[in-house]
Amino acid sequence: MKPLGDERLHLRLLEEMSQTVGTDLVQAYQDGLLSNEDWAEMIQLCRGCAEPEKCQKWLASRETAAQTPEYCSNLEQLSGLKNRLDKGDGT
Repeated sequence: MKPLGDERLHLRLLEEMSQTVGTDLVQAYQDGLLSNEDWAEMIQLCRGCAEPEKCQKWLASRETAAQTPEYCSNLEQLSGLKNRLDKGDGT
C-alpha cells in the first residue's frame, strides 16, 4: 500500500479543486450537506492519489472548469455537492 500524501498539500489541492469547479465546501458544510467526517474522508481520498503533481498542473492551467478531471478521487463528491448546492438542497 502506498503511503498517504501530506495532509496540508491535499487539503490545499481539495480547496483549490472545489473553487475551480465552483463547489463551495464551506457553504455545503454550513447547509448541512457536508459533515466533518465527509470533509475528512475527501481529504483522505485526495491523499491517496498517486499523482498530485498532475492535479497541480491541471489546476494551474485553468481558473474555472465544469467538473474535476476524470482521475480526481473526489469527482463524485464534488459534483454531487455542487448539484445539491445549485438546487438549494441545504437544511
